[in-house]
Amino acid sequence: MATTTTTTTSTDPRSPAPHLADSHDLIRVHGARVNNLKDVSVEIPKRRLTVFTGVSGSGKSSLVFGTIAAESQRLINETYSAFVQGFMPTLARPEVDVLEGLTTAIIVDQQRMGGDARSTVGTATDANAMLRILFSRLGQPHIGPPKAFSFNVASISGAGAVTVERAGRTVKERRSFSITGGMCPRCEGRGSVTDIDLSALYDDSKSLNEGALTIPGYTMDGWYGRIFTGCGFFDPDKPIREYTGRELQDLLHKEPTKIKVDGINLTYEGIIPKIQKSMLSKDVDSLQSHIRAFVGRAVTFTTCPECEGTRLSEGARSSRIGGINIADACAMQISDLAAWVHGLDAPSVAPLLATLRQTLDSFVEIGLGYLSLDRQSGTLSGGEAQRVKMIRHLGSSLTDTTYVFDEPTTGLHPHDIQRMNGLLLRLRDKGNTVLVVEHKPETIAIADHVIDLGPGAGGAGGTVCFEGTVEGLRTGGTLTGRHFDDRAVLKETVRKPTGTLEVRGARTHNLRDVDVDIPLGVLAVVTGVAGSGKSSLVHGSLAKSPGAVEAGVVSIDQGAIRGSRRSNPATYTGLLDPIRKAFAKANGVKPALFSANSEGACPTCNGAGVIYTDLAMMAGVATTCEECEGKRFHASVLEHHLGGRDISEVLAMSVTEAEAFFGAGEARTPAAHRVLVRLADVGLGYLSLGQPLTTLSGGERQRLRLATHMAEKGGVYVLDEPTAGLHLADVEQLLGLLDRLVDSGKSVIVVEHHQAVMAHADWIIDLGPGAGHDGGRIVFEGTPADLVATRSTLTGEHLAAYTGH
Repeated sequence: MATTTTTTTSTDPRSPAPHLADSHDLIRVHGARVNNLKDVSVEIPKRRLTVFTGVSGSGKSSLVFGTIAAESQRLINETYSAFVQGFMPTLARPEVDVLEGLTTAIIVDQQRMGGDARSTVGTATDANAMLRILFSRLGQPHIGPPKAFSFNVASISGAGAVTVERAGRTVKERRSFSITGGMCPRCEGRGSVTDIDLSALYDDSKSLNEGALTIPGYTMDGWYGRIFTGCGFFDPDKPIREYTGRELQDLLHKEPTKIKVDGINLTYEGIIPKIQKSMLSKDVDSLQSHIRAFVGRAVTFTTCPECEGTRLSEGARSSRIGGINIADACAMQISDLAAWVHGLDAPSVAPLLATLRQTLDSFVEIGLGYLSLDRQSGTLSGGEAQRVKMIRHLGSSLTDTTYVFDEPTTGLHPHDIQRMNGLLLRLRDKGNTVLVVEHKPETIAIADHVIDLGPGAGGAGGTVCFEGTVEGLRTGGTLTGRHFDDRAVLKETVRKPTGTLEVRGARTHNLRDVDVDIPLGVLAVVTGVAGSGKSSLVHGSLAKSPGAVEAGVVSIDQGAIRGSRRSNPATYTGLLDPIRKAFAKANGVKPALFSANSEGACPTCNGAGVIYTDLAMMAGVATTCEECEGKRFHASVLEHHLGGRDISEVLAMSVTEAEAFFGAGEARTPAAHRVLVRLADVGLGYLSLGQPLTTLSGGERQRLRLATHMAEKGGVYVLDEPTAGLHLADVEQLLGLLDRLVDSGKSVIVVEHHQAVMAHADWIIDLGPGAGHDGGRIVFEGTPADLVATRSTLTGEHLAAYTGH
């Protein structure tokens, strides 16, 4: 029977008609208007690798993340019950006419991972959870269930009487309970203890009413003043140095106590537990700058002497598998840990071992084998965080899903980019649609389909300039196509150093007693494969070197800009302050009137420009405020003018327009003009002054930070991958800016992988030769020409190939 069927099928000359289900091979987007997109319509092939290119701010992320991925996630959320949706983030439908052919979207972006001190690489990837189960089953001596190995679970016990109803009678019984956790009791699972310098908290020669407290926000004319003066535990008019031991104890350490002041119920708590909860329990980098400066002054973090920084209790560290405890396992380089786990043979936990091996092997495969599981997730770079998120998807059996990547090559050495390309192709070959926002030509080159947005950024972008193959892009005449095959040339002459910054015996993270002299007065580039120790050298050891303070080192890392939809480039850079003062002076009124977050705010929308209506589990609705028509200011404020413009018209200007407006004539304001010149210098001339920070792209945010830091009175600028998020054409402008900084007498040190920046350097310091414990050494110091000539390192080989030598 089977033979007959086969013969009939093979001899049938007619090809079967395509099934209707196979006709949905495209994701169709029509009329997308998210952010700066101008009625964009594109067709994206499914089960292919599509790369989206274009200058920073051209609308790539708005199309890929803000439209396609956002609508996919919204539709998935709608499949859950209203009860479940109430616990999920509410997503509004993107501004688009038609979206067809969507599949489930998995977003792998560059958002920094949780910065909490308790979040580590192990907890973020579930590798720690599997290790805890492993040690609870195989560890000797056996100390308890998996939570006995968790540094987030404290050991507690208790006993008491409970009342139960039994057979119609009330019976009292004695019950006791105990929970064995793995948390170190001294540091509460943080790995470090804090030592607070009391002299940084207060001036003991003054009384509280005289302003003795020097903690940010602890002023006596607010709530704190009411609590301190009304608590009755001490005299607020007496100098602190005259306090009795009891009074000082109450001021600094008293437990939360209910008090009543002027008929109002309040809670008094000592200063030290108060600041520990409000400041020290958070990641230092997430604090506002003035609070971060205070914490840096007042607090020293030292390794916990009881657990030696492992975060774990003595009991958790006593249980071992083959001489290794869980703290040792988490401290190992992941490539070594993978080898150790592969050597374990225990049939009773075989499924667990198989999954753990797969997870650890994925770390190594993706190029993160140099990390350890106890590394704080908040210390990972944007590129490392993105690759850690990828680990969940590498072994997935899901197909016909859409993977969305945001510049996956960020933070990768040219040597590592080849491996990343292989992973992207592997995801595609499993039958998935892969959408990548990318600038690097090495990754654009492997695309099946390219969509180029532009032609410019901001208002000058938002249209599709090209759709097609990579070869078509090369000859298409767009900005990306013209710069696609650009290759930087080595400089014929390099600048001579004016001095050096000495780093001696650097041992931060994986550095191995590194001694290096970093030249000043030149453009110096620190490079090497991911995990070779570049950031450890520059941000860890260089910043703490004796000469750093004297030289005036200004460090600009990849930290995210924090700001709400009320924040914009004008507020973030401090530009709005001189503008408000200029308006106030010209009109004889208070500067606060010209702030949409203060007295000048429209009373109907409170200065937001829109009115938000919360619809519970449905997406909220934002409607333009009818009172101010979205201008955010009270009508009376808009009657005040400077140079013929009101404050809302000024905030609607681009940086380039505002630079001309405040540079001459009636509106001339030198303080504002200086900030605008810096914004134009970093290539943000097209940006609107009032554009919400939440709508800026990654590359725009980094350049905004750079422009802000350029105002600082430092002699040495340290930049961490300033080309991240930059188009090939923007890199040229960045190099021009770096040259201007050096020519103005500054020293610039750049941690960078981009070969154009390496070729443009006066001096290169190459770390390696590998990552993790295979790195941490200086493998080359010298000029780019010497590096290319010797080809003694991986960087040298790639730079030689890039420059055509």
